[in-house]
Amino acid sequence: MTNKYNRILVTGGAGFIGSYLCEKLLDQGHEIICVDNLYTGSKLNIEPLLNNNRFEFIRHDVTFPLYLEIDQIYNLACPASPVHYQYDPVQTIKTSVHGAINMLGLAKRTGARILQASTSEVYGDPTVHPQPESYVGSVNPIGPRACYDEGKRAAETLFFDYNRQHEIDIRVVRIFNTYGPKMAMNDGRVVSNFIIQALKNESITLFGDGTQTRSFCYVDDLVDGLIKMMKQNEFIGPVNMGNPEEITILALAKEIIRLTNSNSEISFNPLPKDDPIQRQPDITYAKTKIGWEPHIDREKGLNNTINYFQQLLRESQ
Repeated sequence: MTNKYNRILVTGGAGFIGSYLCEKLLDQGHEIICVDNLYTGSKLNIEPLLNNNRFEFIRHDVTFPLYLEIDQIYNLACPASPVHYQYDPVQTIKTSVHGAINMLGLAKRTGARILQASTSEVYGDPTVHPQPESYVGSVNPIGPRACYDEGKRAAETLFFDYNRQHEIDIRVVRIFNTYGPKMAMNDGRVVSNFIIQALKNESITLFGDGTQTRSFCYVDDLVDGLIKMMKQNEFIGPVNMGNPEEITILALAKEIIRLTNSNSEISFNPLPKDDPIQRQPDITYAKTKIGWEPHIDREKGLNNTINYFQQLLRESQ
């Protein structure tokens, strides 16, 4: 960990967050190995990086072992949208659990520092608000979201057990809702769904009565936080990473209609089972232990994302 530049493995590196992370780490001078099975990731996300001689792409599923020589591992591999992780729930939990075991094994062999991209979903439908890292969560272990929620919880268990038993140098980050350009059009996330529906002047599909809350962090802020967490030497986590500015889903829909000058109406649908009613990170640890907090306000971030989807829709016509 003393080298200024490292050979870094990013699993899930062709995904939404992973591709930003690869680009930022390349800009810092590191050598990057991007691993992705392209289930939800896309080579289009990393296309600008493919000609860089410090960047290598390997199509690989992390549920199978990987043998490389590396200094750091960012483990982001896992579908993160309900549409995708519920499509193949068995593979989702395999990716979290077998993937963690394989990447921790690689870290053990190479002596690499390894960061786990965990999730706010480890808190389930929380009874504590906002959610601090000390809150152990309220998760339904047999519900339709459990493949993701419990998979990520099991991965955290593995990381801390490998740290205690084998002294693996771990970092664990709990990522809250993140948005920005390069989100997939079909991933079913609320920001991308609302923006595309608004740009097409279609009815905006809202689940529940719209009073449920989320907190949205722009992707550039999140990636800066991941890198800060990996660099510092004192705190292994878990640490919440997200924007603590809370908004109702109905207010978000209205904000996107305003920013897109859309004629869309809002339609209300039943709330899916186990969908969290409140989601807001307590980022005290992030601020005090790693000196991180988000800086990009939601309107700026949404405008950037709207411009991205406008361009995609123009190209698809």
